[in-house]
Amino acid sequence: MSRRVTADDSKPADDVIDVVIETPQGSRNKLKYDPDSGRFRLSHVLPEGMSFPYDFGFVPDTRADDGDPLDVLVLTDAPLPVGCSLDVRLIGTLEAEQRERSGETVRNDRLIGVADESTTHGDLKDLSDLSDVLLGQIEAFFEQYNRLSGKSFRVLHRRGASAARTTVRRALTSPDR
Repeated sequence: MSRRVTADDSKPADDVIDVVIETPQGSRNKLKYDPDSGRFRLSHVLPEGMSFPYDFGFVPDTRADDGDPLDVLVLTDAPLPVGCSLDVRLIGTLEAEQRERSGETVRNDRLIGVADESTTHGDLKDLSDLSDVLLGQIEAFFEQYNRLSGKSFRVLHRRGASAARTTVRRALTSPDR
């Protein structure tokens, strides 16, 4: 990651992380990076009338509780291409649990960030800067998205930028953590 979040709390934490976009804003095609092939593969297609509200990607060199890299919803000025790597300023996290089709329940948090180069969203510093209406719509998207796959998604807590940075620190898998 460029400008990594540091685990040393005695130093000021930089909340800008590297994110790779898997699925662009407005897309009905959910793409997923396949590390074995080094390519992005079509995971599934959303129904007519449903699309990703913002760019969706992952934080490289991390592992979340569900075994995948950390998920990030990125507020950008315009959709970015698949595979684009960018600096993202974390503003918060939706701490959530997901019930799989098998019945197993796992944590599957969603980080929320702003593209560091964004002019439209540049004033957002924390999750509390987003309206409750917009956060409710984002949560509803993830609930419906999971429901379509036979899963359930439930937000446990909305947390700010500090909690998002802590989530990234805990999930770092690279040796220089």
